[in-house]
Amino acid sequence: MKNPSIAILRWESGCVPAGLLQLERMPGNSTNPASYPFPVKLVEVKGANVETVITHPSQTLLADMVTLSKRLAEQEGILAITTSCGFNAIFQEALSSAVPVPVFTSALLQIPFVQQTIGKDRTVAVITANKSALSERHLRACGITEDMHVQVFGLETAAEWKKIFEQPDQPFDIDIVGGEIEEVAASAVRSNPDIGAIVLECTDLPPYASRIRQALRLPVFDFSSMMGLMSIALGGLSLY
Repeated sequence: MKNPSIAILRWESGCVPAGLLQLERMPGNSTNPASYPFPVKLVEVKGANVETVITHPSQTLLADMVTLSKRLAEQEGILAITTSCGFNAIFQEALSSAVPVPVFTSALLQIPFVQQTIGKDRTVAVITANKSALSERHLRACGITEDMHVQVFGLETAAEWKKIFEQPDQPFDIDIVGGEIEEVAASAVRSNPDIGAIVLECTDLPPYASRIRQALRLPVFDFSSMMGLMSIALGGLSLY
């Protein structure tokens, strides 16, 4: 078996809400090794949690991520670093500047490419776990400029999904959550017929990407498509 080329920095054990733990067990989730046709290295980051990544991005955490990423690259031969939460986009520029191997923190990094593929006048729809937490700083850190047509749609009002944040110690109904995710995407397209592609910001959403593609007949980009691209670039996955 090949050694992993890509390391995934994930939240500290014990800091993941019960609902998210349910999602982590699904094939396609960023922290499920079975999601990838190549080996990956999952690395817990002490202190990484909802508070330090999403609510109040921590500079102390960023410094620790830089130190850890450098060690992975320089001592363990890791060729690229990613993270298990798309809100780490806030750290993209600092991490990629400080670490000697490529760093790709968020599926949002694909948006400039996606915008070019569908034309400058069509809209890229972004589906995120929480719209209010996804700021201009996250977008700009991923190379998304003001002239791009990007519209963000959040899951935070979906009744079952929001239990992750409002009742973090309680499990939720996976089937209901799947329907909520599909409906947010479908509603976005109904109200914005100029949408030409969808980007799933949240790394817990790739298990639902195929469902959205089939329902809406649109290309859907997510954490998995980004991982596949990087693995091909590094030689861990080949198309021929």
